[in-house]
Formats: sequence, structure tokens, C-alpha cells
Amino acid sequence: MQNKTHGYLFALAAVTIFAMQDGFTKYLGTHYPPILVTMIRFWAFAVFVSIMASAQPGGIRRVMVTRHPFLQSIRGVLLVAEIAMAVFAFAHAGLAMSQAILQSTPLLVTLLSVPFLGEKVGWRRATAVVVGLCGVLIILNPTGLHFDLTLLLPLAAALMFAAYSVATRAVSRDDSAMTSVFYAGVMGALAISLVGPLYWVPIRPSDWFFMGALCVTGALSHYCLIRAYGILEAVEVQPISYLQLVFSVVMAVMLFGETLTINMVIGAVIVVGAGLYTVFREYHLNQRRKRAAIEAPVAET
Repeated sequence: MQNKTHGYLFALAAVTIFAMQDGFTKYLGTHYPPILVTMIRFWAFAVFVSIMASAQPGGIRRVMVTRHPFLQSIRGVLLVAEIAMAVFAFAHAGLAMSQAILQSTPLLVTLLSVPFLGEKVGWRRATAVVVGLCGVLIILNPTGLHFDLTLLLPLAAALMFAAYSVATRAVSRDDSAMTSVFYAGVMGALAISLVGPLYWVPIRPSDWFFMGALCVTGALSHYCLIRAYGILEAVEVQPISYLQLVFSVVMAVMLFGETLTINMVIGAVIVVGAGLYTVFREYHLNQRRKRAAIEAPVAET
């Protein structure tokens, strides 16, 4: 029970720090090129994961061993592209609106896991996905008079992160979590460094504090999340992760003067509800498979 408590505390800390990170991202993304902000953030992230890898038994050399070098590299590119898109979304579509749409990621993961991982999705989870995507449409309000194409930015970010998550599931069958985190950070930093310098602009001395805070919160949030997943199962972490939406919305309204609309609130509730259902349903199905695998040899004897 004590370990579980520590796990929940790490998960809550991760969500809180992620929300703070979103605030720094929103501010910097409206003052500097999003690709530049993403590049500096990933430089810090690459240093962080390299330090963590060096502290593992066997050091970085052992952590780098993977059976999926190409897929691991693609993961890093997908993650850095998703974060760059999220920075664009926070700056142009708004922090609250973007976070509401990004909550659809678990639904998109369920959808993509069918063709790419060969997973089977029953009618219950399929219905939840359809309902959740309807919630996204309510948030976007495409038939409204004020529909803005910038709302497609967070939707694109959600799709990218879903693809990254599916790829992570694929490599996790053979590679350790530390290996996956290392490749995501280092390959992402290398990829963004190919284009990031083209967007370099002088950063005001006063804004280096916010840039440093973004890098620190990025490292701390991932550390806390890694610790949380080391103690808890994904089904126990996911409900807490939705608090990031609440924290980000409060921050968006109080600090950035954003306005909530009724369609945003209703759609977000539908998306979160559908996402929670898919996560818990998948958990119960996995538990059922595990019990069946254990009972099968006993039945044969």
C-alpha cells in the first residue's frame, strides 16, 4: 500500500508539472518560433535521458541495445514532431482548446492498434471510440460560424502522439522502458536539430528564465511519470493524467485570458469519459487473458 501511495504521488506530481510545462510552452510559443522552443526543450531532454541511461547497469552502451533500431528512431521523430505541433497549437488554437482535443489520444491509440498491432477491439470499445470522436467534433464545432482551421493543429498533435504511443507499445515487447525513453529523447533532439537552427532568433534575457523552467519541468515531469509507471499500472495512472486538462484549463483562463465555450466543456467531458472507459475495458480484458493463460495449463493436467 505504501508503494501504491508513492506511485499516486509521483503520478500527481507528473500531471501537475506537465500542466506547468504547458503554461511555459504557451508563453514561449507566442513569443518565439515553436520549432526553436521545441529544439531547446529537446536538447535538455536528451541530456536528461543520457544521464539516466548512464546510471543504469551497463551504462548507455547497454541501454542503446535494441531489437527495433528503426522503429525506435521513428518514435523519436514522431515525439518531437508532436511536441512542435503542440507548441503551435497552444500558441494559435489556445491552451484550453488544445488540451481538450489532446485528451482524445487514448481513443486514437485504440483505433490505430487494430491495423498496426493486430489487436482486436470489441463492440464496447469501438462504441466508446465513436462516442469519443463525436466529442472531439463537438469541441471543434465544424458547423459553427467561427470555425478556425487552427483547431486542426491540436488534432494533428493528438494523431502524432497516438502513433508514437502505438510504436511504443510495439517496441516495449522486446525493449526496456529506459531504452525507449533514451531513443525518444536522443533521436528527437537529433531530428529537430536538423531544422531548428534555421529558426533561431535572439532570446530576451528575461525569457531565459522561462526557457530554463520549461527544460527543468520537462525533465522532472518525465522522471515522475517513469517512477509512477514503475509502481502503478497504466489503468491506475490514466485517470490521474486527466487532471492535466483541469489544471491547464484553469491556467489558460486565469493567466492567458482564454474563454471556455459550452461545446468545449461538453465535448471534453465526453472525450474524457470515453477515454476512461476504453482504458478500463482494455485493462479488464488483459486481466482476463492473463487468468486464462494461467488456468489453461492447469486444465490440461
